[in-house]
Amino acid sequence: MKTANNQPSKRDSFASSFGVLVALAGSAVGLGNLWRFPYLVGQNGGAAFILIYLGFVILAGLPVMLAEFIIGRRSHASARKAFQKLAPGTRWGIAGVLGVICCVFILSFYSVVGGWGLEYLYKAVCFDFTTGDDQALKTMFSGFSTSVWRPLLCHTIFLGLTAGIVIAGVQNGIEKFSKVMMPLLFLIVIGIAVRSMTLPGSGPGMDYLFMPDWSKVTSETFLAALGQSFFSLSLGSCMVITYASYVKKEANIISLCAQTAAADTVFALIAGCAIMPAVFAFGISPGEGPDLVFITLPHIFSQMPMGGVIAILFFLALILAALTSSISILEVIVAFCIEEFKMKRKVAVAVVFLLILVLGALCSLSIGPLDGWTILGRNIFDLFDFLSANFLMLICGLLFVIFVGWKLGRKAVFDELSNGGTLHIPAWLLKTAIFLIRFAAPAALIAIAVFQVKE
Repeated sequence: MKTANNQPSKRDSFASSFGVLVALAGSAVGLGNLWRFPYLVGQNGGAAFILIYLGFVILAGLPVMLAEFIIGRRSHASARKAFQKLAPGTRWGIAGVLGVICCVFILSFYSVVGGWGLEYLYKAVCFDFTTGDDQALKTMFSGFSTSVWRPLLCHTIFLGLTAGIVIAGVQNGIEKFSKVMMPLLFLIVIGIAVRSMTLPGSGPGMDYLFMPDWSKVTSETFLAALGQSFFSLSLGSCMVITYASYVKKEANIISLCAQTAAADTVFALIAGCAIMPAVFAFGISPGEGPDLVFITLPHIFSQMPMGGVIAILFFLALILAALTSSISILEVIVAFCIEEFKMKRKVAVAVVFLLILVLGALCSLSIGPLDGWTILGRNIFDLFDFLSANFLMLICGLLFVIFVGWKLGRKAVFDELSNGGTLHIPAWLLKTAIFLIRFAAPAALIAIAVFQVKE
């Protein structure tokens, strides 16, 4: 039995367009914005990288997001079943299965990093960042991350928080959480950015972010920007497909995708303003890399006026950003279990929680006691990261745009984007969307894949 809007009667859904937007934005806004984006900017020449990144958001990120949204909203099903409904009797369902596997890998190590954020929030509340000694801060992080029980406890707590939100469902869990926490997250990061930009000596940091230096641009800059535009929007892992399956038929897909991409980009830029001015104000190299969050920033907080308070706010923001993404990752796996194995939501959440708890524990221990246990030359943490980011997300993203652009066909795409002709969308915009989905996005993803193979 189906409802008037062609959705299964017992299927959960978002209650409002704002709920859809903040949930999608929450899925996109994550650790990558607060952690990966600022150090990529630092390593690739500042503002020139940002401009290239914005171009790739339009040329590659938005088309893949549109493709995923079309698959999810048109089918009102998640992962494998979405492809089965849209292309019955074919093997396209494999694309959905790969997306679910990708989410299992991502959440396994992502929840460990989220647990590190919890530990550092605790340290910030205890005002432990009182030293500007880089070596002492490195020892602090290394000692914690390579130990056994404390990282496992933090991983369990973070995963438990994620499961607690998802178990409440789409409207009562994900949507309610996102409506409160996404605005709060933006306000916290804006507040930190204002403080960072008003530090003495912060001016060069702002110039670095917003004055392009094209002399530092290389082929690696373009590929890094292309990869970040793709990964930042949580594409290629069925997250958008799953969320879109809960969206009602009257929603404007193009508008929602554009607003989500805009919110993600704005947040990344605000995060850059929160970090880079402070980095320059205290004479730190802007290309510090992944150590930026857990070593470099505590160093800065220890020297900054009111740094203890800023540290609490920053790590609170880090956890909120991690949670808004982790709930979307978990929902992909849970929705798959509900529809494929006919599980109740509580049972599905419990099963997936236990699975990720074990895999995440292996990821955590692989940094410490199990560091010598490698597969393909990598410990489990790095292997899951490598397989998901370098292969599964790219393969799935490519399959999604090929499926929508070439399998579903132009008529189905036009029908979905215009809501069956009820929305007035300019013909040039529809044709542009089709071109980007069929040609531009596949070319961009193939370019990333070729670069990854060469590496």
